[in-house]
Amino acid sequence: DTMRYRTSLAGIVAASSLVSMNALGATLTVGPGGQHAKPCAAFAAASDGDTIEIDAAGSYNGDVCAIGKSNLTIRGVNGRAKIDAAGKNSQGKAIWVIQGHDTTIENVELSGCAVPDKNGAGIRQEGANLTLRNCYFHDNENGILTGANDQSSIVIEHSEFGNNGDGEGYAHNMYIGHIKSFTLRGCYSHHSKSGHLVKSRAAENYILYNRITGEDGTGSYEIDLPNGGLSFVIGNVVQQGTTTENGAMMSYAKEGASNPDSRLFVINNTFVNDRKSGTFINVQDGLSPILLRNNIFTGGGTVTSQASADKAGNFETGDPMFVNASAFDYHLTAGSPCENAGVDPGTTPELALTPDLQYVHPAKTEARAAVGVIDIGAFELGGGSA
Repeated sequence: DTMRYRTSLAGIVAASSLVSMNALGATLTVGPGGQHAKPCAAFAAASDGDTIEIDAAGSYNGDVCAIGKSNLTIRGVNGRAKIDAAGKNSQGKAIWVIQGHDTTIENVELSGCAVPDKNGAGIRQEGANLTLRNCYFHDNENGILTGANDQSSIVIEHSEFGNNGDGEGYAHNMYIGHIKSFTLRGCYSHHSKSGHLVKSRAAENYILYNRITGEDGTGSYEIDLPNGGLSFVIGNVVQQGTTTENGAMMSYAKEGASNPDSRLFVINNTFVNDRKSGTFINVQDGLSPILLRNNIFTGGGTVTSQASADKAGNFETGDPMFVNASAFDYHLTAGSPCENAGVDPGTTPELALTPDLQYVHPAKTEARAAVGVIDIGAFELGGGSA
């Protein structure tokens, strides 16, 4: 019995070691001097759990494909690896159609995807779970477009989305479908072409510490959560330009609150409406009160269409005294009426509402330190590096 036990234990140790080795995966190299000339060749050769490193020195225009393996890490090295669609697409959908699960993509630039149905994306996400970091999506019809999967979570961090859209309002900088959870953190989304800067149908949304600015583009909503959902919008800079195609800046549940939870928390954001009219936050009728705490609403327009909204600590009239509004620098200057004028945002079972980060341009964050009473808006005067 003792011998059988020892043999069994040895087998378990060997098996666990094998699992550990497999979990680490192999590293496949792409580009000049690499194992593969193009990323798609490496994706085809990879096994689940591998890492693909794409040398930014290579030329990969027109290298489009589906990615079927799971638990892949795909990253640009020696700079940001660039793939332009160059008139091509995979499956009539995207530059990369991700069919595998648990994918991480870092330091990659995807651009130029257009398809006959005008839904061409840098990434079409069909598998479950995707993390994007330090990526740049531009001049596609959709930056990223996801399918519906109630087990999937999408996390996008420190990435930029610009000049995506079909020009008809049906494609967007990012379009997140009916998934479990969507997190957008420390990103920069701007200049969508008739579409929205951020659109998500996810059951839960965590939109935290981003710059979401229409600037002089022709985008529609800055933030659209058309089916509601448990949503936290905290610490963002949100700006609407004069050439926008929609007077509302943020829309919530306007296509019906079909997600199971209809709580919306809008905390310590800076909303700037250069259009001078419209509605900052447009909410479907009949929902429970949304929570608005410590937001700057400046430029003109109605704060919210919801008369029952729970509002406290917001700045709605007067000059908030920005450092340089014409350059989209909405940090506060000394003596601002927003300084030390906020209220305790409170907490929820899911998330503490007090901001602990603030946006740094472009597409970064830094710690937001408390200086006296919390300031109103996305930035704490003296609480960061700026």
